[in-house]
Amino acid sequence: MTFFPRFCRLLIGLFLYGIADSFLVRGAIGLPGWDVLAQGLSFHTGIAYGWMANIIGAVVLLLWIPVRVKPGIGTVLNVLLVGTSAQLGLTVIPELESLWIRVPLFLAGLVLMGFATGLYIGPRFGPGPRDGLMTGLVARTGWKIWIIRTLIEASVLVVGWLLGGNVGIGTVVFFVGIGPVCQVFMPMLAVPAPGEPRAKEAAAGGRPAA
Repeated sequence: MTFFPRFCRLLIGLFLYGIADSFLVRGAIGLPGWDVLAQGLSFHTGIAYGWMANIIGAVVLLLWIPVRVKPGIGTVLNVLLVGTSAQLGLTVIPELESLWIRVPLFLAGLVLMGFATGLYIGPRFGPGPRDGLMTGLVARTGWKIWIIRTLIEASVLVVGWLLGGNVGIGTVVFFVGIGPVCQVFMPMLAVPAPGEPRAKEAAAGGRPAA
């Protein structure tokens, strides 16, 4: 796949990721750790949620410097676009009262986020700022990925909760559900590296799929 369609996939994926994030916020049954932090900081600073998410992404990106990780174009666009599209979604979608609407909206956001993750990671333009921080810390400390990931996620969740961010059943549902959802979409949306056979071709022994 050439640069232009890969780049389009990246942009669409990042845009949809932010829209999915706005679904989670409007679902109002609990948020993932980084979103809890963004929401809590938003409450205390008066900065809108989406712009705060962009600011946090930029700060996290600066933390790549001491762990010596180089960002890709996808990393930079992640910082600029995800919070922006999330703020757009929050502007369009009003706050909702009915739990019967909020729960399906949250679940739709979870599925859409898994799809968007596969869409923006598949073109291989670089990891998001939070994932890059995790892999950089793993490389620098030698600790296991699950330890670093757990420490980061737990820290931002606790800080966000103390600041008033929404922690609830949705937080648990997201934690349990996002991995399996991404597992479904990421292989489907992966873009083979140069010289790497497509999944269907590989399954057919290298022959082009019919």
